[in-house]
Amino acid sequence: MKATILYGPRDVRIEDRPDPTIVAPTDAIIRLSASCICGSDLWPYRGANVVKEPAPMGHEYCGIVEEVGSAVRSVRKGQFVIGSFFASDNTCPHCAHGYQTSCQQKTPVVGAQAPLLRVPLADGTLVATQDVPSPDMIPSMLAISDVLGTGWFAADAANVKAGATVVVVGDGAVGLLAVLSAKCMGAERIIAMSRHESRQRLAREYGATDIVTERGDEGAARIKELTNDVGADSVLECVGTQESMWQAIRAARPGGYVSYVGVPHGVQLDGAKLFYTHAHLHGGPAPVRRYLPKLIDLVERGEIDPGKVFDLTLPLEQVAEGYRAMDERRAIKTLLTT
Repeated sequence: MKATILYGPRDVRIEDRPDPTIVAPTDAIIRLSASCICGSDLWPYRGANVVKEPAPMGHEYCGIVEEVGSAVRSVRKGQFVIGSFFASDNTCPHCAHGYQTSCQQKTPVVGAQAPLLRVPLADGTLVATQDVPSPDMIPSMLAISDVLGTGWFAADAANVKAGATVVVVGDGAVGLLAVLSAKCMGAERIIAMSRHESRQRLAREYGATDIVTERGDEGAARIKELTNDVGADSVLECVGTQESMWQAIRAARPGGYVSYVGVPHGVQLDGAKLFYTHAHLHGGPAPVRRYLPKLIDLVERGEIDPGKVFDLTLPLEQVAEGYRAMDERRAIKTLLTT
């Protein structure tokens, strides 16, 4: 099969690789209905994460089960399934508390920018839909596997409640779907921090009531101005930089909640400054598996359309252009047809 391999900074290639096979009795093989490029893929693509050897790319996936191991019981051949970027047994103590990305048996799922994918721990990782979705629903189903699940965790971890004032830091796919998630949870005011018109339009479509273009200290000051010098009840940090993290903390009211779901790069917190904010901090790799049944149901019933974050569609053979478009901010998120 053809698969996406990253060799180094801005060196992504399509290569022939062996089709995946069942390795453990708990595995499943999926034929992907579509694949995509994640904003977190840009960190190694840009060289921020060192790639020591050629690395298969892609961790967002949905598709039809082609084969299951002898121990798999919850999914079967022919079903349409969605999973998370970490495989989990969904039975350990951490999974029972809803943190499947900290599962005692967790293992990353990689290589999804390809036609076929092996998913370990299939019983605990995959959730089947009621029926095979129509083609127009595939982008939204694919979004569930990471960016919607992560945006939903951002809102959940920041304790978004009905009537709350919420700030979303970051206007990538996760940030935009964090806006959608906050709206679904009943937030009354949602302030999206964005400098890009196309992303601002989608943020408003998803429920943003205000747009703030300032960043850093100026951005935090603008939030205080908009909230009568109080700050937001919930702030969702969806970037992962030093500036965005501290901006998020400073935008929260005393006693407010700050979630952080952007993969941190160079983030350090001053304990003394943090001490006097009274901020609640909660974040980490999103436990997408926790939310899969609910999010699948919302999409199947037509209540949300997270697939709109895909604003560029390319065949897998043009994956390098997909990376370039996202790197250069010409695309929010690239969908790859396989």
